[in-house]
Amino acid sequence: MKIKFCQKAQTLKACLLLSVLGIALDVSKIRANANTNLSGNLTVEINGFRNREGQACVSLFASSQGFPNNRKNVVQRQCHKITSVPLTVNFRNLKAGNYAVAIIHDTNGDGTLNRNDIGMPIEGYGFSRNPEIRTAAPKFNDATVLIAGPNTNVQVQLIYLD
Repeated sequence: MKIKFCQKAQTLKACLLLSVLGIALDVSKIRANANTNLSGNLTVEINGFRNREGQACVSLFASSQGFPNNRKNVVQRQCHKITSVPLTVNFRNLKAGNYAVAIIHDTNGDGTLNRNDIGMPIEGYGFSRNPEIRTAAPKFNDATVLIAGPNTNVQVQLIYLD
């Protein structure tokens, strides 16, 4: 019945238009499904270690909630002995989207960023995109990295206040 409808000269344009719209809708569904299934890897290269004592702990966040120091909101966390400088840490099979990285040079191996009596960090730290640090930790949006392809690389320079 569809063929008979499309054979009439008056309705040929309408039939072609409906066909094109149908194809366009199918393509948009394919694109939407591809984007939700897209995954990639994030490689973090950490520079600026004062020494090789302790470990580097790298926390990956997928939202502003808890960034940069609430471990309950971390998507993934890895701690590695500092065997080489720069130190490279890989996160694999991440869903497409925005992420932010917070790093500490955990010199005493306790897994936390130690602070002095007035709250200033006494161990090294850093963030993806190396945002300028003034009086507080950066906002999530200042440190975000978009994962939208197979491989994304980020370089982080550690900061020491003393």
